[in-house]
Amino acid sequence: MNSEPAEPTLVRVVWILNEVLKRVTRRDWRGQAKVPRTGGVVFVVNHTSNLDPIVFGQYLAHAGRYPHYLAKASVFKVPIMGRIISACGQIPVERGTSNAVQALGSAIRAVRDGRSVTVYPEGTITEDPDLWPMTGKTGAARIALEADVPVVPIGTWGAQDVLGAKKITFPRIIPRRTLRVIAGDPVDLDDLRGSPVTPAVLHEATDRIMAAITALVAELRGAEPPPERYDPRAARERDIR
Repeated sequence: MNSEPAEPTLVRVVWILNEVLKRVTRRDWRGQAKVPRTGGVVFVVNHTSNLDPIVFGQYLAHAGRYPHYLAKASVFKVPIMGRIISACGQIPVERGTSNAVQALGSAIRAVRDGRSVTVYPEGTITEDPDLWPMTGKTGAARIALEADVPVVPIGTWGAQDVLGAKKITFPRIIPRRTLRVIAGDPVDLDDLRGSPVTPAVLHEATDRIMAAITALVAELRGAEPPPERYDPRAARERDIR
């Protein structure tokens, strides 16, 4: 039973997608008991595929929370899809503009009101050659620190085998792929709470968030992550030189 109120359209969409996914994929879901069923919370998730929001949305709904994402504003303009996600109560983000601050404000108000918000802290599908989590942006940390709510890290793996990491292609459903999701313990930010939310504090919190997500992805993959996270900005600067 889901304990978080949700828009009727969101409930219907979650149900329909569940009926589809459970017939064409396998599920390896772990750690759902670590998903808080009540109270404001920020979920932070790694990003490997355009299918990720649907995969994690199902996991979260079955754990007792409905998914509310910070989503790129451009998605809201897509015919049909835009109307659906608007009706589902998702939060548009106009990245690279002053309106992005408004989205963070909406997210902060939402978690203060006891709702959950999901953030992909990488800001986009990972550019790491091996699809490990890359460096993160500070939005999730800011929401959590300013609203004083927990940050629960989530690792996912397998969606990229169904739907490509970048290009939207026809889903690969034969043979059936396994979609793996795991929730971890809240990221320890206690020593950063109550202090001014400075850039240094935000970067420290974000580093801890990405480290927690990476550890969960490593557990799902059964592999060691690289010693340093991929930094797309630094990579582009090297290419320019």
